[in-house]
Amino acid sequence: MKKSWSRAVVYLLSILALSSCGQTGVSSPTSTSSDASSSVSSSVSSRNDAKLASTLYVNKVENMPDDFILGMDASSVIAEEESGVKYYDYDGKEADVFKVLSESGVNTIRVRIWNNPYNSAGKGYGGGNNDLAKAIAIGKRATAYQMKLLLDFHYSDFWADPSKQQCPKAWAAMDYTEKSEALYAYTKDCLTQLVNAGVAIRMVQLGNETTGGKMAGETRFSFYAGLVNSGAKAVREVCPDALIAVHFTNPEKTGNYADYAAKLATYNVDYDVFGSSYYPYWHGTLENLSSVLNAIATTYKKKVMILETSYAYTTEDTDFWSNTIGATSGYDKKDYPFTIAGQTNSVREITNCVVNSMSNGIGICYWEGTWISVGQNSLDENKVKWEKYGSGWAASYASEYDAKDAGQYYGGCAVDNQAFFDAKGKPLESLKVFNLMRYGNVVDKYIDGIEDVSISHYTYETFSLPESVNVIYNDNSKAAIPVTWESFDIEAAKAKGNGKYDIAGTAGGQAVVCHLTILEKNFLSNYGFEDGVLTPWTLTLNGASASDNYIAKVTKENPQTGSYNFNFWAKDADTMNFDLEQAVSLSASGTYKFQASTMGGGNGTDADTAKENFYLYVKINGTEVGRTSTKVTSYGTWYDAIVKDIAYKAGDTLSVGLHIESPQAGIWGSIDDCMLNIVG
Repeated sequence: MKKSWSRAVVYLLSILALSSCGQTGVSSPTSTSSDASSSVSSSVSSRNDAKLASTLYVNKVENMPDDFILGMDASSVIAEEESGVKYYDYDGKEADVFKVLSESGVNTIRVRIWNNPYNSAGKGYGGGNNDLAKAIAIGKRATAYQMKLLLDFHYSDFWADPSKQQCPKAWAAMDYTEKSEALYAYTKDCLTQLVNAGVAIRMVQLGNETTGGKMAGETRFSFYAGLVNSGAKAVREVCPDALIAVHFTNPEKTGNYADYAAKLATYNVDYDVFGSSYYPYWHGTLENLSSVLNAIATTYKKKVMILETSYAYTTEDTDFWSNTIGATSGYDKKDYPFTIAGQTNSVREITNCVVNSMSNGIGICYWEGTWISVGQNSLDENKVKWEKYGSGWAASYASEYDAKDAGQYYGGCAVDNQAFFDAKGKPLESLKVFNLMRYGNVVDKYIDGIEDVSISHYTYETFSLPESVNVIYNDNSKAAIPVTWESFDIEAAKAKGNGKYDIAGTAGGQAVVCHLTILEKNFLSNYGFEDGVLTPWTLTLNGASASDNYIAKVTKENPQTGSYNFNFWAKDADTMNFDLEQAVSLSASGTYKFQASTMGGGNGTDADTAKENFYLYVKINGTEVGRTSTKVTSYGTWYDAIVKDIAYKAGDTLSVGLHIESPQAGIWGSIDDCMLNIVG
């Protein structure tokens, strides 16, 4: 389209182009906050306000197609509204949240569908209680505001993700063939009801984060492929114009996506879109993301897109339930400040990557940007709402289906600080990014945040703290400015040996932190697994063999420092049991110490955790001479364990290692920064 055309004309043309799969009419949504029947005429005039932003500096995403998918997962909206949440427009007037999303540039609404997220007494499992009825209600409202639906079939009764792909209760006794037939019938029935309700369907996602080829309780890739084809058959019959997507995650894991794509081709899986989750906190760089998805797009001639992403605009919690990313989450590596501008720039940069760095990139979808606090009065009040309406991530009623996770840790929303609405339902200016990316928005630059500094030095090195740090402006540009650090005795820290320190400072009137790591001379090779391989470490599996259900290997997932670490995970109970050991050749007699860092978690209770047998050990001439316990704690929280007073005599054979043993199903963790130092 020519740039000289007015934006209102462009918008009207997009309305005329809207069509649903088999849609014969659009029903007005059920809404207590606004009348959607007049949405077309009212939206055109008010939409211009949503294209203006006084604080956001947004660089235009060049070459963005008119039909590029700018999606929003809004699965929890109905449960939120039933809990008393109200949404507002930019003028502070109560409004239908889908009207606000549409006027802000969102053109696709994603909604998850669980087969039966209720217990035998009809009590909802939570997480929005997203069954077909919820999908129809959301779909009708989205369609009325000129947005199409992206259906996310989990093929489970509750959350499906890489660690959980439980079979729906109704299919539990079925074999693969019966399950495949049931999945086809279920998918066809859901789509038929949605179409008959007048819902416009753009895309159908068959499975949610089916990493490794697991879905509906099946773990063999061939069975997964067959189930996807059963769902695809239903889509082609009912919604022939809708795109079919598969969905995986962890693009940062070397070779995973290439393996999945090759297997999809081998089993002749019928799909159009290879979709990925991409959360900047965990999933590597945009350069890596574009590389792995480009390879799939060009090799297999598939469309690619980001089916889930999000970013925090604050570290504050608003519902008395801790957030995945927050002030105490242990996450101190961030690509953008946790601010409204930072959230905006995250979405803009990911979109730009899909548009301009990927072949056949068709869109992005932000995850649950409408999932906010149900109240700011008290935890007890919120608990009642989470249980009654399913507006928390899980209710206690989920225990019959997911006893080890939801049944123990049920509660509120852990992502309210990543929404596009504040705790009272008012839209943040960052929501306007979906419009602004198409046109750009220039405002005065201001300092939005300061880049924290991470440095490492050996005790025998002479060094000082940095004299400058990078400020990050609201346009995502950076510049070095002077920094003033609080008093810190470097020589005293060096005298203590291996250590980690957070040193506070000030730059440009804002707080900044220097994460300093001090290291002694290390006699271990590949001590942080930065070679990307295991050598010269030796791995001995005492339990299950390494497989899709048992992982013990060097990966890029969750390193403490650098790019690699040693990662482990066991799906099943009583399988995690291995030793990781390195033999060392030393020339000098003396007293040594062995130290290593561990991080991780699991699905067990504290009692289960107490049964874990995690420890560091040291052997001389094959005999153990020292041992100390280590542990996994929680994501992002590293634990340092040390074996002291190792008396070594030149000529002896010395080995150091870690023993990891746990009865837990779902236990996982990382090992990094192993050090063998001489004392004194």
